Amino acid sequence: MTFEAYEAVVDDSASEARGRERQALSLGIDRLERVQGGRFSFEDLVESLLYVRRLWTIFIEDLAHPENALPEKLRADIISIGLWVVKEADRLREEKSNDVMQLIEINRLIRDAL
Repeated sequence: MTFEAYEAVVDDSASEARGRERQALSLGIDRLERVQGGRFSFEDLVESLLYVRRLWTIFIEDLAHPENALPEKLRADIISIGLWVVKEADRLREEKSNDVMQLIEINRLIRDAL
């Protein structure tokens, strides 16, 4: 395999990974929007928040991995956002907040940046 062919495979893999990340974020956003619209039961709210929380936990773990290729500053910034998302999802689940919109907006911003 030539270097150019290997590079193309790596680029395709990174592009596919970003596509999967966008899709996962979109699913979380859709679930949160239904919660915002009041079309879910409390159990559905908890399930939706746990989905977003698990997704961001995966992102944080990946970003913290030393082999992650993103620049260190960008990784740190996204980890900070992820920690906020996890905490906010917990606050919503514990009914210490009722503002789902902030969670929706930050997930949209990250998804659209991918």
